[in-house]
Amino acid sequence: MLQHKLQHLFEEPACATNRAKDDKARKKGCGGKPLTPGNAAGGCAFDGAKIVLQPITDAAHLVHGPIACEGNSWDSRHSKSSGPMLYRTGFTTDMRELDVVYGGEKRLYKAIKEIATRFDPPAIFVYQTCVTAMIGDDIVKVCKAATERFGRPVIPVNAPGFIGKKNFGTKLAGEVLLDYVIGTEEPEITTSTDINLIGEYNVSGDLWNVKPLLSRLGIRLLASLTGDARFHEVTKAHRARVNMMVCSQALINVARKMEERWGIPWFEGSFYGVPETSTSLRTIAKMLVARGADAALIDRTEALIVAEEARVAAALAPILPVLQGKRALLYSGGVKSWSMIAALQWAGMTVIGTSVRKATEDDKSRASALMGEAGELYENLSQRDMYAKLKNGDADILLSGGRTQYVALKAKVPWIDSNQERHVAYAGYDGTIALLKAIHKELTSPIWAQVRTPPPWED
Repeated sequence: MLQHKLQHLFEEPACATNRAKDDKARKKGCGGKPLTPGNAAGGCAFDGAKIVLQPITDAAHLVHGPIACEGNSWDSRHSKSSGPMLYRTGFTTDMRELDVVYGGEKRLYKAIKEIATRFDPPAIFVYQTCVTAMIGDDIVKVCKAATERFGRPVIPVNAPGFIGKKNFGTKLAGEVLLDYVIGTEEPEITTSTDINLIGEYNVSGDLWNVKPLLSRLGIRLLASLTGDARFHEVTKAHRARVNMMVCSQALINVARKMEERWGIPWFEGSFYGVPETSTSLRTIAKMLVARGADAALIDRTEALIVAEEARVAAALAPILPVLQGKRALLYSGGVKSWSMIAALQWAGMTVIGTSVRKATEDDKSRASALMGEAGELYENLSQRDMYAKLKNGDADILLSGGRTQYVALKAKVPWIDSNQERHVAYAGYDGTIALLKAIHKELTSPIWAQVRTPPPWED
């Protein structure tokens, strides 16, 4: 059963890697090479599955495996919740040597029973790991028995780390949602302006900068997959009128299959930067009107965009002259590989290059078109080369994840955290204001002049 699912995902027709291939070439797949058990930390299928499903905040997430699997993956992203906090509790069966010898199915069942009794969650997600997969624990059978016994969905997530990379695990998590969650309940009411956001994880509260904009337009967010989500919201996501794909590399299979099963059209967009936020709002409005919403929605959307763009321009007017002409190097990847370029260019900054790790071919094309001939695309920019660029003055600031911040500090160049570990929301119009103000603050800090000045004893 798992082998069939894996092959199906390898051949996913909507995946950017497979889109232009024929049926024969598509069998080579887009999931990446399987990883070695014990050497898959930080980028395995299990990690990807947790990234997608754990932001369902009122559910319990139980890792069936050694405690290190849960410990290494816990709180790896700052996906915030506006209510329930159960998702931040690390549940694990804590497999030991004897459990490996005799099997861990009874231990798993007891853990599920304890969670159901003590915490009473609406659902329990059970994650398979490398160890329990290799010893043959049948989590599907255990979850089926527990569902019947405890009267709530106990959902197997069969994504052990060694079957593929992180992005493959995110797609497997999408299959879990399609198989066990989406479409299992009906909403009490539906409206002509119901939408879903797919691949939005509310990192540092990004979603909370977008929801007020939708509310002002009269658009209802039926479900977010899965940032700040509730389990019973996700079950009813199949009744939306339009799906917006925020991160196509992760859950493209969910968007395509929801269109096949329930006829929900979808598009890929971004809420990073003023231009992309406005474009996404316009696209949502036009697609909803085409699906039967009131045509006045388009006029309301244009009025909101005009007002918000004017507000952003007024808020940033004092700092835009300082940002004009400054050069930035981006090293985030994915959808941010191009959407943040638009955000910085709107402020008059120049992007000299961007990482395209975890980016689709469409992402790469957009990034290249935005930067022009002056910008470079990096599949894998080594820290040595990154240091050389920063030290030589090619860029005035680096925007990246935490793993490369010390490269910037060593080169005595300002740095901004633009990855999932950050603590500030950068999505939407308010997020753009926060991002550009943070960049301005770093660029104008007096510390850089001090650290670049040779000490007196070297004169």
